[in-house]
Amino acid sequence: MVSIKDVAREAGVSVATVSRVCNDSGVVSDSTRQHVLDIAAKLGYSPHGAARSLITSRTSTIGVLLPDLYGEFFSEVIRGIDRAVGEAGYHLLVSRSHGEEREIVAAFRAMRGRVDGLLVMSPDLDARNAVNALRDHFPVVLLNCPSERDQHDSIVIANYDGASEAMRHLVEHGHRRIAMITGLPRNYDSVERLRAFRDITREAGVSRENAIEVGGDFTEASGFRAGQMLLEASPRPTAVFAANDSMAIGALSALRSGGARVPEDISVVGFDDIPMARYMNPPLSTVQVDISALGVRAVERLLGHVRGSHDGARQRELVPAHLVVRSSSGSPAA
Repeated sequence: MVSIKDVAREAGVSVATVSRVCNDSGVVSDSTRQHVLDIAAKLGYSPHGAARSLITSRTSTIGVLLPDLYGEFFSEVIRGIDRAVGEAGYHLLVSRSHGEEREIVAAFRAMRGRVDGLLVMSPDLDARNAVNALRDHFPVVLLNCPSERDQHDSIVIANYDGASEAMRHLVEHGHRRIAMITGLPRNYDSVERLRAFRDITREAGVSRENAIEVGGDFTEASGFRAGQMLLEASPRPTAVFAANDSMAIGALSALRSGGARVPEDISVVGFDDIPMARYMNPPLSTVQVDISALGVRAVERLLGHVRGSHDGARQRELVPAHLVVRSSSGSPAA
């Protein structure tokens, strides 16, 4: 294995000079830098990552803490993060937390010293204290976290606005018996989308008995079970708004299996616009969020702090969410 001493000997310079070139630290003339790089390439020398991190106090690695790694939403988030991290010349370390405070603290401690900064997505309301407790001097960017403090940058989906647009779409089509398949009760996204459902149905004069709420957990299976329950309701709702696309897809399957026509008998609208949504039969109307771009934007913001190019002011960025109307939503049956 070629060592730094071999490169220094071949290049006719000191080991310290090779170290400064490889770590991009210290003053080295352009001609010397290029000469050392040429020799290193000829010998096939690659700096030892651990040694480099001891010298520079940098790991060239970004940590990501997500509530789950399953499903198209998280796949798209990771895809965007991975692309942005790779283009910046960094590595990626991914971990999972179910939102419990002890898990977040444990993951943070495990990553400390191994990453230069941390992206945290923990939408569970019970995780608020753990998120707020993350150290101020460690670069952290929050994704859809219910943090009440401004010690960290945060990027949040416009849940309420997007859900309101979806609900107004259904109301404007004449629906007055509308069901919502909710997400987890302590989930920040779910709470905001449910708040919009209640506000818009109340604003439209929909009675409480005609604004039906069915519990779900963001999975296709829970959406399927909710769809089965709604098929048995008497009278049935004429429209369903699901708190995410996975549950909307599950509900679509249950409704069609039970003989209901979509949208002729029941309209269905989801949230997120995961890639699968447009390929459903019928294609799913949904609230569109550029999920991959959400990951890219988070990495850009975090690297600004890691590299010291950020102005230091904490910002809360709202990612727009807009309704995309496809074939699954329309007028209610007569």
